[in-house]
Amino acid sequence: MKRLEYYILRRVTQMFLTALLPVLAIIWTTQVLARINLVTDTGQSIGSFATLATLILPTIIPIVMPFAIVIGITQTLTTMNNDSELAVIDAAGAPRSVILRPILTLAIVLSLITLVIINVVQPKVKTEARQMIANAYADLLSTVIQEKTFRKVEDGLYVEISQRLAGRVLKGLFVADYRDPSASLIYYAREGAVDPSGTALIMHDGEVQRKAPGGTVSIVHFDSYSFDLATLTQSRGKANLRPSDRSLGFLLHPDPNDDDYKAHPGDYRAELHKRLSEWMLPFAFALMSLAIAGDARSHREGRIHPMASSLILALLLRWMSFYVGNKAETNGHFVILLYAVPVGTALIASLIMLRRKSSLMQSGLRSRLQQLKARLQRQGASSGGRG
Repeated sequence: MKRLEYYILRRVTQMFLTALLPVLAIIWTTQVLARINLVTDTGQSIGSFATLATLILPTIIPIVMPFAIVIGITQTLTTMNNDSELAVIDAAGAPRSVILRPILTLAIVLSLITLVIINVVQPKVKTEARQMIANAYADLLSTVIQEKTFRKVEDGLYVEISQRLAGRVLKGLFVADYRDPSASLIYYAREGAVDPSGTALIMHDGEVQRKAPGGTVSIVHFDSYSFDLATLTQSRGKANLRPSDRSLGFLLHPDPNDDDYKAHPGDYRAELHKRLSEWMLPFAFALMSLAIAGDARSHREGRIHPMASSLILALLLRWMSFYVGNKAETNGHFVILLYAVPVGTALIASLIMLRRKSSLMQSGLRSRLQQLKARLQRQGASSGGRG
């Protein structure tokens, strides 16, 4: 690259990072705070929470990056236009590639980074995050439920313990089980313990009250009673993977015996084409920004600020991408529109720039012809005067 191209690349990159990092920090903070219940509900350490927060970061970078490059390009070129730098570049006869090459190089790099994050990094961190949360909630009774706290374990199941002792021993147990519509069960026990496998709660010296729908109540005292936790711990300890958590290889060749795939094949189809199309957005948005702010303009020309125009269009296109992606889950005809958004944006922006370049070339040629005509007329007039 030439020195001028490095200058433009440096300024655009600095403005891109200036826009990216604060917005990324704000969105990341809101996402992290939304998951603070992992600490409050499961008693996890701050280290586990920090690990989860780190795993969230790669999931929001591809969303913010296209808008950051729009801001970086439009703000840099607008400032250069206000400082008459673009006019000087044009007056010096520099080709348009001086401006296009550094910006499009940055856009291609960011698109490739987005491609890697979406298809390689995101599936791994999402899977790890889901498994981490599942593990945190797996052993609820022996490590999670807080003392003297009435806690909902799942729909229809509530637990309270008075004291937790060493060796997974629990004092003062209260369990209310309303999961079976045919009868509600309430357990009281002086003492209990979760077996080492975590599949059963063994209660000692207590009673169970059974209330039928008609209002009949029966009470049974017991010396020892086993409350089954197998279904609960297995469902809590197993991460349910969604299409966004799957690897690109799985999406390209899904397992026909996978339960989730058999239940939602449209979601997997839409997720595949989202990943193969969304990585093009940074490059398409860069072309759009160049079409809006890439030429020298007069300060007296009345127009909307280039950054406002670019951001409005970028938000509209991003919304269209989300909308089409959601529709593609239920209707396969929307898949083609997932590619039409970035590709169509890039083509339209390129045509605008080519048309503007052709217009400028014609204007320059016309100006040179007029200058040549005026020179010939002056020479003819001077020749006639001497004759």
